[in-house]
Amino acid sequence: MKIFYNLSEVNKDKNTVLTLGTFDGIHVGHRNIIEKVVERAAIANSRSFLVTFDPHPRTVIKKDDEIKLLNTFQEKVEIIKNLGIQNLLVINFTKEFSQLGSEEFVKKYIIDSIGVKEIVIGHDHHFGKGRGGDEQTLKEMGKEFDFEVSVVGPVNKNGITVSSTKIRNALSGGDIMLANLFLNRFYCFSGVVVKGDQRGRLLGFPTANIELDDKNKLLPALGIYAVEFILNDEKFFGVMSIGRRPTFYNEGKITTEVYILDFDADIYGEYVTVNVVERIRGEEKFSSAEELIKQMKKDTEIGREILNNLIN
Repeated sequence: MKIFYNLSEVNKDKNTVLTLGTFDGIHVGHRNIIEKVVERAAIANSRSFLVTFDPHPRTVIKKDDEIKLLNTFQEKVEIIKNLGIQNLLVINFTKEFSQLGSEEFVKKYIIDSIGVKEIVIGHDHHFGKGRGGDEQTLKEMGKEFDFEVSVVGPVNKNGITVSSTKIRNALSGGDIMLANLFLNRFYCFSGVVVKGDQRGRLLGFPTANIELDDKNKLLPALGIYAVEFILNDEKFFGVMSIGRRPTFYNEGKITTEVYILDFDADIYGEYVTVNVVERIRGEEKFSSAEELIKQMKKDTEIGREILNNLIN
């Protein structure tokens, strides 16, 4: 996949099937749109193109909106690449760019610079200043500038229309299985293993403390989770705690640590990825370290059973 960060790098070619959007999370609805682009481009012997934005528009437009991301930029690029898109244009989303009207944006970036014979969008897609552009805007411009517009309908799972907002709500509420259903993959995050206070080791459960590679990445709700732990492309099973460790601290900072099952190696400084499979329980405060250890043993048994079911 070719990645462009500057419009001047793109060769104009009208024989292009294109989609555009933020695509935060790249959930099943997004995947349908992207797969449609790839499919239509193959049928027409055209090039496939995706236009996206970085940083997330809401972080620029609403400075007080502390939105947490479902994907880091690099995660998004990797998923888009794996879905078969040939060309990716990344537009630097600035305050100035946000003032560009919808028709002006389409004319400048798509018609005059990239070239297009078909645009594929989701049913609820809005773009341009104040999100003023929509399906009707594109269809009217399509008549004038000779391109088609294809609209991909919503995806429903468990009777719910999938959206990035609903995935955020599911994660924040601890419903990791619903979030994974909407994503059609395990929700994940990555980071570097750093030294903690060694408390897990003292309790008999040495953990890998993970410092996220992007502070804006959304973590699931506080609690205990069964996870897959990816180290150097090798997969291990583990039980993860996201929490403040209330048994030991009144106002502890949120830490993310994984007890890796059947594993004993020094991995400080290693870059790892965690796939979050299922929530075991919420965070609890225990009356003593002994009570916590007893519960951690139960959590490990439950986690092992959940994870073993993945391979059976």
